[in-house]
Amino acid sequence: MKNTGIAIVGAGLSGLYAGHLLQRLGIHDYVLLEARAELGGRIASVNAAGPSTSDTIDRFDLGPTWFWPAYQRALHRLMDELGLAYFEQFESGDMMVERSSDERPLRMPGYESSPASMRLIGGMSTLIDALRRTLDPTHILTGQTVRQLCATPTHIDLHSQDSSGRLTTWRAAQVLLALPPRLAASTIAFAPALPQALTQQWRATATWMATQAKYIALYDSQFWRAQGLSGAARSVCGPLREIHDASMPGGSAALFGFFGIPAHVRKKVSTAALRQHCRAQLARLFGPQAAIPRLDVIKDWAQDPWTASVTDLDAMMDHAEAPVAMAASGPWQGRLIGIASEWSPHFPGYLAGAIEAADRGVQAVTIRR
Repeated sequence: MKNTGIAIVGAGLSGLYAGHLLQRLGIHDYVLLEARAELGGRIASVNAAGPSTSDTIDRFDLGPTWFWPAYQRALHRLMDELGLAYFEQFESGDMMVERSSDERPLRMPGYESSPASMRLIGGMSTLIDALRRTLDPTHILTGQTVRQLCATPTHIDLHSQDSSGRLTTWRAAQVLLALPPRLAASTIAFAPALPQALTQQWRATATWMATQAKYIALYDSQFWRAQGLSGAARSVCGPLREIHDASMPGGSAALFGFFGIPAHVRKKVSTAALRQHCRAQLARLFGPQAAIPRLDVIKDWAQDPWTASVTDLDAMMDHAEAPVAMAASGPWQGRLIGIASEWSPHFPGYLAGAIEAADRGVQAVTIRR
């Protein structure tokens, strides 16, 4: 049995930021429990120099990519406080459009987002690394999957399991759930059960990125820019429906795309075959050089058990309305609070939502201490 004041379940952006806020308030009796071997949750990246390198500049997002400082101000302030460098998404030049498999792709005038979409130098994993450095590493445990939460009149017992099957019990006064509502409701056993209406609402809340898959192709040069192209494309033919320039200033040239193939269909196709189809599509759009990336990677979030549930395989990707974050009465009231991005009232599913939801959750638990 291990004791802590506050247990945070999940070490993605919301969980790490919650720990950051607690430490800033002088609260150090907390623990972060993460099921994955790595921190970051849905923020993940591929390193152009290989997984074993310490270079953190030439990394590319497999999860969320953009933020908008003009109206995501709390996230913007955090990035500035952490000293992170960012840049505007490249959108200059024409875009390519595939309207039919029977027609050649069309070259059309591109458009620039307003407000501008911004990206971090080194990818969003840079934000995770920066937050991790603000925390006491002894408070963070990876490879700990929380299986059950049991509420008593005085505390909550969390039962977690590591990769070898060994069980550990954590006794906490309060718990912050930093994993998606649907995943929490479907993978954690609650004793006593959560209110039925709350459980139904959490299960009905779509998990952002859970249905998605991304393809990233790295090159030695931005050959599309030399042709006056922005690297942006739209397609009804696929397999990628939306493509963007993913190049990193001071790093590799890159293109990335979102798959337009449903998750349950992708599951039946090998990764090698999907990569081959993606290369062929990029060649149709940007020329033969696009067919020979020096590295290409697919991340299918629907196949990630720490992100998606069975329900997500047939779900539509959507920024759902934020569900209620805690029980209004009963043994869980004020002691169990959801802080993942989906619980954000203003930015559900977005990176900024993880910041907002974590801030609200930390305020709630500290008021009740």
